[in-house]
Amino acid sequence: MLPKWFNDWNSKNPTDIYGPAILVGSLGGAVILAVLLISFGQPYATDSMQTGPRGTGMSVPEFKADLAKPDPTIDGYYTEAPYVPAGGEALARDVYQNVQVLGDLTEDNFNRVMNAITNWVAPEQGCAYCHGDVDLEQYGEDNLYTKVVARNMIQMTQAINDGWDGHVNANKQVGVNCYTCHRGQNVPSDIWFRITPVTEATAGWASVQNRATSLSQYTSLPSDALEAYLLGYEQIGVHDLESHVAEYPADGIQTWQHAERTFSLMNYVSNSLGVNCVFCHNSRAFYDPEQVTPQWGTEQLGIGMVQEINNEWLVPLKDTYPPERLGPVYQDAPKAACKTCHKGYQQPLQGMNVIGDWPELAASGPPVYQ
Repeated sequence: MLPKWFNDWNSKNPTDIYGPAILVGSLGGAVILAVLLISFGQPYATDSMQTGPRGTGMSVPEFKADLAKPDPTIDGYYTEAPYVPAGGEALARDVYQNVQVLGDLTEDNFNRVMNAITNWVAPEQGCAYCHGDVDLEQYGEDNLYTKVVARNMIQMTQAINDGWDGHVNANKQVGVNCYTCHRGQNVPSDIWFRITPVTEATAGWASVQNRATSLSQYTSLPSDALEAYLLGYEQIGVHDLESHVAEYPADGIQTWQHAERTFSLMNYVSNSLGVNCVFCHNSRAFYDPEQVTPQWGTEQLGIGMVQEINNEWLVPLKDTYPPERLGPVYQDAPKAACKTCHKGYQQPLQGMNVIGDWPELAASGPPVYQ
């Protein structure tokens, strides 16, 4: 196709066309990438939250894109401003039958709270989820376990807001209500049940670890950490940090197995809040209580709060639940832990105030309307 003289000349004078092409292509690609970064920003840019003194490595880095990404469950939150009583209104306990909690609310505010709980917990089933498909005159009956549980959960919510202000409102006034855990679901996600021993062929420490489970965060660490620390009141601690210590396993002595169980709990807490260890600890002095961050104290209150929730409110409801709501191994009552509320965020619902419109749930006494 080409003239013979042209082909002869090319064969005698070879030229490297690939090197210049690669160079031009690389430069062009770099220019295009630079233009994109300038136009749209760095997709993997990070920001850090300082959790302790600068220079100590106490910071929590996060991708800016993740920080800007809202919790998707926030869009489903329902709220409604209260009706400030003028005085003389009929109270719920005088209008309806068998109102054991919230009876001192006005009829309008009582119905407002009931409507909110329906949206927070049973948006598909509606009022029938607790009251059944019956006439309004029969709503006072306690025929369904869901109504009995809901009554206890209202009291639990009031107790949390009233007694655990140091944890719930550590950063600002946010409070908790039913939506904090339920997020539009009848049963909250991230509840837990007892599952240990996970290895029936062994006993002791070997029977609770070395098998990946959801409670061990899919690691070989012990699967009984939530049971021991958030249901029981066992000491959270690690083995002696000194070498060659003449101690033997006994009551009050923290062994390396206890350390592994503690690490299992700490791993769970980190995943629940979407943070790393230095959110609470100083990386150069993990075990020094004088060098921890303020979040460490908030977390200690949180552990005490969860222990109370499980032992005083959730476990006592075991006989109220039907069999299908109980645990698959021991038929135990569902229990809560950090992730039940936080769901991977430092603050539930990213710090949204969920009690501002609901003074009725803020304390067990009469609500204070602003």
